[in-house]
Amino acid sequence: MRQFARLVFIAFTVLRFGLDDIALSHFRQRWVRVLAAVVTLGRRYDASRGARLRQALERLGPIFVKFGQVMSTRRDLLPLDIADELARLQDNVPPFPGAQAAALVEAAFGRRLDEVFSHFSAEPVASASIAQVHFATLRDGREVAVKVLRPGMLAVIEDDLALLHRFARWVERASTDARRLKPREVVAEFDIYLHDELDLVREASNAAQLRRNMAGLDLVMVPEMVWDLCAPGVIVMERMRGTPISQVGKLREAGVDIPKLARDGVTIFFTQVFRDGFFHADMHPGNIQVSLEPATFGRYIALDFGIMGTLTEVDKEYLAQNFIAFFRRDYKRVAELHLESGWVPPGTRIDALESAIRAVCEPHFDRPLKDISLGQVLLRLFQTSRRFNVEIQPQLVLLQKTLLNVEGLGRQLDPELDLWATAKPFLERWMNEQIGWRALVDRLKHEAPHYARLLPEVPRLLHHALQRTPTKADDSQTLLLHALLAEQKRTNRLLQGILWGALGFALGVGLTRLAFKLHMMLPT
Repeated sequence: MRQFARLVFIAFTVLRFGLDDIALSHFRQRWVRVLAAVVTLGRRYDASRGARLRQALERLGPIFVKFGQVMSTRRDLLPLDIADELARLQDNVPPFPGAQAAALVEAAFGRRLDEVFSHFSAEPVASASIAQVHFATLRDGREVAVKVLRPGMLAVIEDDLALLHRFARWVERASTDARRLKPREVVAEFDIYLHDELDLVREASNAAQLRRNMAGLDLVMVPEMVWDLCAPGVIVMERMRGTPISQVGKLREAGVDIPKLARDGVTIFFTQVFRDGFFHADMHPGNIQVSLEPATFGRYIALDFGIMGTLTEVDKEYLAQNFIAFFRRDYKRVAELHLESGWVPPGTRIDALESAIRAVCEPHFDRPLKDISLGQVLLRLFQTSRRFNVEIQPQLVLLQKTLLNVEGLGRQLDPELDLWATAKPFLERWMNEQIGWRALVDRLKHEAPHYARLLPEVPRLLHHALQRTPTKADDSQTLLLHALLAEQKRTNRLLQGILWGALGFALGVGLTRLAFKLHMMLPT
C-alpha cells in the first residue's frame, strides 16, 4: 500500500509540475505533439521549465535529487536553462530547521549543545539531499563543520528503492536489451551505496582513508575528522575554507591557474582510481572547492564522502589496459580485452568488434574536450554493445558515473582540455610500475613475510617426503615434487645469472667512472 501511495504521489508530482509536457515536447513525431497538446490542455505554469523540473525533483526526494545533481554537470546534453536550475540542487536543497538540527546533535551526543560547542550556527551553510552542514566552534577553540543527517530519511529511501527494484524487474521481463544492462544488479548496487550514505560514521572513515591516500599528492585536501564527536547521525570535522569550483570567474580573478586546475583534477581522479582503487564517487561541483588561502593556494578541497568507489587489482589492470589501448588507438586490443574479461560471448569475432569500436572512437581523437560530446559517444557505444551482446558490469557503474562528473567539471573549467593527452602519460607510467622492475620488487617485499615463515620448514618437509615409502597414491605427488624441485633449480640458476649480470654491470660502470676520473686528473 505504501508503494502504491508513493507511485501515486510521483505521478501527481509529474502532472503538477508539468514534467510530462517537458518530456513530450522533445519528440518530433506529429502524433506525440498531438498527445502533448491533449494532456497539457488547460494547464498553465508561472515558473520556467527548468525551475519546474528542479522543484519536482526536490519534492520527490533524495534519489531524484541525486539524479538531478549528476545531470547538472552535463551541459552538453541539456539546454542551458535546465542545466542552470539543476545546478542549484548541488548544495541548495531546502534545509530543515536549525532548531531541529540542534536537537538531533544533542540527542546523538547525549549532551547539551553548549557543553560541546562554544558556538553553533543555527543557519546551515549547505543543504543537500541526505544531510545539511552547520559551522560551529568547539570548546577548545577549533573551528569545525557539523554534518547532520536529515530526519526520516530511511523510510523515504526504502520506499523509493522498493519501487526501483520493482521497476527493474519489470524492465528485465519486458526487454532483451534491458536484461543485458542488468538493471536489477545495478539497482542493488545503488541500494547498497545509498544505505552506506545514511551511516555518517562510515562517511567519516571514508574521509580518513582518502586523507591518508592523498597525503603525499599536495593537490587535494580532505578534512580531518573529530572522532570523539562522530555518530551515525552526526559527524564533526575540520572546517575547510574554499571557493566552489563552479565559481570559475571568482577563481580566475583570484589568480588561480584554471588550465592547471583542470589537469590537476584529472591527475587526482586517475590517482585515486588506478593507484589506490578507492575514489570519490560523488564529484559534483557542490562537493568540490578550491582553496584560496596563501599556504594552500590552488589546491582542491574534497567534501562529502558518503559514496566512495572501490576497485580490485583485476578491475584496475583491466581498466588501465583498456584506457591505454584506446589512447594508442589499438582497437584490436580493446576487442580482445572485452573477450578475455567475459564482457562479450566467447564466439564473438574479434575483427568485427574491433571495426565497430574503431568507428565509434576514431572521430573523437585529437579534438579538444569542448568539441567532444561524450553523450554521442556513449550512444554509439550502446548501439555497438547491443549488436555484440556486451554485458554491462554493475561493479563499474560508480566509476562510469564519476567519469561523467569528471568530464563535466573539466568542461566547465577548461573547454580546451584534452582529456586523452592529459591521462595517457599517467596511465602509461602506472602500467610500467605494474609490470616493470619496481613492480617485481614491490611484490617480493609484499610476499617476503609469507616466504620467511615457510622457508625454514622446507628442509624438514622435503626430508619427510623423501623418507616416506612411496605408494601408488603417492606417485602423482612424487612426480609433482620432483617437477617442482627441478623448476626451483632452474629458477635459482636464472636468478643467479641475473644477479651476477647486475653485479658485473655495476662493476663495469664503476670501473669506467674511475678510469674517466683518472684520465681527467692526468696532465694533458
